Amino acid sequence: MRKGLYVLGDRYRREPLVRELLANLIYGPSYVSLDYALSRHGLIPERVAEVTSVTTGEHRRFVTPMGVFSYRKITPRRYSEGIEWHGDGVARYLMASPEKALADKVASDRRLRRPTNAALRAYLLDDLRIDPDQLATLDLGRLDRIADAYRSHRVSVVARTVARLQESFP
Repeated sequence: MRKGLYVLGDRYRREPLVRELLANLIYGPSYVSLDYALSRHGLIPERVAEVTSVTTGEHRRFVTPMGVFSYRKITPRRYSEGIEWHGDGVARYLMASPEKALADKVASDRRLRRPTNAALRAYLLDDLRIDPDQLATLDLGRLDRIADAYRSHRVSVVARTVARLQESFP
């Protein structure tokens, strides 16, 4: 996979490989987030092939026989709020909650300089194509805690925008 990290071939493996666990192991500390996590949580309709993660280290990208793994840098202060354990047994891995994945995506998208509520609404519904029914399931309390940890205008606006969208749903 990379120097010092190897996987057994199909013939010798007892259990299938879990790409999300590999993402945590290839470069760390890291957790699966951004587009890949948004897709896994059912927030965006696209299937995302590249496993995208967030790390406190430098931006990195690894092209391996098991797929492409990319890592986006985040400050340590923003790292831990909203991370969850997924999987079972020995195949447990760290992945962003839906709220954290959305915050990570909004914070890392350079197209959003100082977004307004209207601009962020268009970004969520038109650019990312997030299903409004899925937005209705987001935990506003968790999103507020993530916004507090981020101390970012973009993430604060996404929290307010999601709250307003939830109010407008029947």
